Amino acid sequence: MEDYRKLGLRVGLEIHQELNTGKLFCRCPSLLREEEAPVLVRRRLHLSQSELGEVDKAALLEVSKGKEFRYEVHPDSLCLVELDEEPPHPLNQEALDIALTFSLMVGAKPVDEIHVMRKIVVDGSNTSGFQRTALIATDGKIETERGTFLLPTICLEEDAARKVEEGEDHVRYRLDRLGVPLLEVATAPELPDPQTAREVALRLGLLLRATGRVKRGLGTIRQDLNISIAGGARQEIKGVQELDLIPAVIEREVQRQLGLLRIREELRKRGARVERRFVDVSHLFGGTGSRLLREALERGDRVMALRLPGFGGLLGRELQPGRRFGTELSDRARVEGGVGGILHTDELPGYGISEEEVERLKREVGAEEGDAVVVVVGEEGRCRRALEAVARRAEEALQGVPAETRRALPDGNTEFMRPLPGAERMYPETDIPPLPLDRERLSSLRLPEPPERMKERLGREYGLPGEVAERLLLSGLVETFERLVRGSGVPARLVAFTLLETMVSLRREGVRVEGVGEEFLLGIFREVAEGRVAKEAIPDLLRKGAEGKGVREALAELGLERVSEEEVRRRVEEVVSSHLELVRERGEGAMRPLMGLLMKSLRGKVDGKVVSELLLEELRRRLGCAGS
Repeated sequence: MEDYRKLGLRVGLEIHQELNTGKLFCRCPSLLREEEAPVLVRRRLHLSQSELGEVDKAALLEVSKGKEFRYEVHPDSLCLVELDEEPPHPLNQEALDIALTFSLMVGAKPVDEIHVMRKIVVDGSNTSGFQRTALIATDGKIETERGTFLLPTICLEEDAARKVEEGEDHVRYRLDRLGVPLLEVATAPELPDPQTAREVALRLGLLLRATGRVKRGLGTIRQDLNISIAGGARQEIKGVQELDLIPAVIEREVQRQLGLLRIREELRKRGARVERRFVDVSHLFGGTGSRLLREALERGDRVMALRLPGFGGLLGRELQPGRRFGTELSDRARVEGGVGGILHTDELPGYGISEEEVERLKREVGAEEGDAVVVVVGEEGRCRRALEAVARRAEEALQGVPAETRRALPDGNTEFMRPLPGAERMYPETDIPPLPLDRERLSSLRLPEPPERMKERLGREYGLPGEVAERLLLSGLVETFERLVRGSGVPARLVAFTLLETMVSLRREGVRVEGVGEEFLLGIFREVAEGRVAKEAIPDLLRKGAEGKGVREALAELGLERVSEEEVRRRVEEVVSSHLELVRERGEGAMRPLMGLLMKSLRGKVDGKVVSELLLEELRRRLGCAGS
């Protein structure tokens, strides 16, 4: 295990939580749509200088890609604000109250006056070319078993559009998520190790859900990490979706930076340098056995190469599991040059390229012992941009670790997205006036029950085990759970199981349970409580609810008329009579297969416990040991 204190590890965490309200700067609903949009809008964005005449390098990279942006629009749930054809409306007051409530929960100090700012974003995810954000409070803190940690800023901002497709010349977005309120909570860069970062993220999630006003489900809460070590550089890691992934991302980023620092020392010892001589080597591969190169040349693409003096053997060095230094160069070529990646001599011969072709390649570019050669394939302009990006990244390797914005991958590794943005990207929003905050507003806010007290009360009042109570807290469904229990009269554990197990299982099957409202849940629980429907019918009823059906309609379609005990007894006797040989062979061991047969026709119409008891009674009677 690494000594993180000795390495000078510094980790900061940013939580982005969607709020369960309408949009932040208009009155449209925060409703995600999956059906095909009837309107498609095409746009291109252009870069402007800041008030000081400076240009943000991250924004400059995005504009250099020259892509068209296509926006899917549902006119019945979007307005001109999302299309940037109308000025923003006043700040959503409900979302502001939630942000203020959370700020008070963590002891933060609300600002005297809210000023909305614009943050340049030109990847197309914001139609305006910027994201609106506002500082709400400062100087909060969060207490965990591992210590107390500072929360310097709490902001309210608008979410971006959803990316649904990306091609070589365009990116396609769906505008339904654009403008959904996000609460951004940032810690100080003082988290000392990977597990502490996970614990702080968990604690922040619990506090956010305790408000009862946040959205739930995959993608509604996102974690970004800022990570550095002594001698390295700050990396902003975007989009860590799972809590359990946080330690892995930190551990692997530390591993990557240590590897890059070792490569820097080796390059300096070798006297390595970077050239910018881009050589067209297409003629070397006229009869190649490489399908990749042969098909590219047949399309009219070029094969171009760059010599990296002193880099030989280092491009194949692993920085993270399955990712090498050459992968870092490849990411830059792909993102900045628009090619599919790179080939390099640390991994050749390979990919159908022969040893003889590699030797000819080295001679063509003047490579000597200890040098590396990078090869890219594509249209000539793309090749030159890609090799320029590779050269810049190689120059950065001579200095150590470049500061970057990186994307978290599902396995805990990360990949390059863009350079780390600077302060040039932020400037005031001119369409929204400042909003003063008065003490009367703050004093009127009702703070929710703290998570620890809520967990204890759920166990005391509803008899829930501690683990179940904690899962309810994490889900943000405590208020829903309590309303359903009070309003239906069914056992609390059945409600908890339905919310935490049944609905999650259905979601994994692809059922859109997000469309099942609390009113529908209350309706089916009342049917169960009054004995008209068995609890086994709940999953099938939820499937119907996800299709937009009402309770009565769902019951009718499923044919879930309640079966009397007399009818159940009759069916049990019939099934046992039809399988007497099985009963004689297995005795009471015939219970399981016979239950399966009975429940095919009775599931949802009678409690499975009743069927089981009557079946056991009948088996014992037939076996001559009734009542034993």
